[in-house]
Amino acid sequence: MRKFTVTASILGLAAGAAMLAGSTGVALAEEVKLTPEQFEKAKTLYFQRCAGCHGVLRKGATGKNLEPKNTRKLGTKKLVRIITEGTDGGMNPFSDIFSKEEIELLAKYIQLEPPKPPEMSLAMMKKATKVLVDPKDYPKKPLHDRNWENFFLVIERDVGKIAVVDGDKYEIVAHLPTGYAVHVLKATEHHKYEKPVGGVPGRFWYIMGRDGKMSKVDLFQKPEKMLVAYTKIGYDARDVTVSGDGKYVLGGSYWPPHFVIADAVTMEPLKVVSTRGVNIDGNYVEESRVAAVYTTPNQSSFLIAAKELGQMWQVGYKDLKNLKIVQMDTAKYLHDGFFDPTGRYFQIAANASNKMVVVDTEEWKTEAIIPVGKKPHPGPGANWVDDKCGPVGGTVYLGEGKITTWGNDPKGHPDQAWKVCYNVTLDGPGVFIRTHPNSPYVIADQTKSPDEEVRQAIQVLDKKTRKLLDPIVVTEKEGYAAVHIEFNKGGTEFWVSVWNRKDPKKPNGEIVIYDAKTLKEKKRIKGLYTPTGKFNVYNRTNHVT
Repeated sequence: MRKFTVTASILGLAAGAAMLAGSTGVALAEEVKLTPEQFEKAKTLYFQRCAGCHGVLRKGATGKNLEPKNTRKLGTKKLVRIITEGTDGGMNPFSDIFSKEEIELLAKYIQLEPPKPPEMSLAMMKKATKVLVDPKDYPKKPLHDRNWENFFLVIERDVGKIAVVDGDKYEIVAHLPTGYAVHVLKATEHHKYEKPVGGVPGRFWYIMGRDGKMSKVDLFQKPEKMLVAYTKIGYDARDVTVSGDGKYVLGGSYWPPHFVIADAVTMEPLKVVSTRGVNIDGNYVEESRVAAVYTTPNQSSFLIAAKELGQMWQVGYKDLKNLKIVQMDTAKYLHDGFFDPTGRYFQIAANASNKMVVVDTEEWKTEAIIPVGKKPHPGPGANWVDDKCGPVGGTVYLGEGKITTWGNDPKGHPDQAWKVCYNVTLDGPGVFIRTHPNSPYVIADQTKSPDEEVRQAIQVLDKKTRKLLDPIVVTEKEGYAAVHIEFNKGGTEFWVSVWNRKDPKKPNGEIVIYDAKTLKEKKRIKGLYTPTGKFNVYNRTNHVT
């Protein structure tokens, strides 16, 4: 993010309420002082670890509002304790990530007025675009003999890379620089009516870094040439998707709050649409961030989650000059979601409202809103068939240890549709839940628990009995956690990441591979940097959840 001088930031945002403490630092209250150097360091730490949940302007969303009017009431000591120990509401303790000095720095920083980041123009985005391999030089077939449809693309969060891993041979093929703390990557997917221009589904992948860097990867290339182009669509971003015809890639930005449509071949940005606006409560929102973005499998459109507005936007991509946008009022704060097995209905979590929202992409309207538990977070989600309720979707929670399922087949099981089917209690809150049609189990992590032993284990739900099996302890190393589950192409095994929270910039992370039926450990792939999300090419391309 662009550097700010402390004096200018504070004067511009807190005139009349702030006091300058001379040339040595800034003070808004006698006991809260930071030098310009400390302020810049704290601003960076906040961006890297806190802004995603609390917002750049600290208005709050998944996390609480951290504006000075609230944080000053708590004071430095209490804020230090909260940051150090975490909360039962889903905030991890940060004592294993930050030093004591950094925690105190953050506790003071959030009592000062937040600096407002700059805007980003289309011209700036175009200037940041770089083509590394000319599209005319793209190979017509793979330049290697690997089974690329069973590749796993693995986020290496804290070093700004993704790893390409061969799912047949369990070998790391490449480490590709793709932007800081990559959040999501998506491929050209199978579409009901369209085929991607210039390639087969699953060949090209688009990666979004939290720093707004949007990259393109070609799995047909040799490892050193797989990264073929990139651009930048914001300073803080989360999600990306590519149109069914393969012509356009859309990036969703947290700051500035907008989405950007770019040429999917060259990565040149073409159109910027702001998501600032009036929320479902009738209030204007400046920081209306774009969370999840998806391509609808049965329509020529994108889905945009306008997080703080509490709206889902469906955007037609056939005519960029006359953009069709339908704004659907839903609930706050929209975050992540997944399609039902038919590809018609999109199921997305509204974290702060404790609801799951369902959108009908064929009718371009809100279908249902399901009251659920505390801060649902399905990640890429899970669909399976329950003996009593029929087809169901499932989520875990940031705010409590629980799996909730609901019916998602209004045609075949109308009496169960969009109603909670059953709940199962876990040992702690988590982030991801996954399954596969060929597996008898649903797997959930517990990464958000404040208890380290709970964070290190995953839970296994038997689809038939609705009961949990014994937890699987993935790691017992101090400072490590188990996070994210992904099945291989055939559903015969699932992969779990082992994440080192304390020292994440060294290749000490692992992926642990389990047999999907016996639940026995098969293999450990080592030498990874903070492995987080894993994306199997075949499953993601074919909407296997």
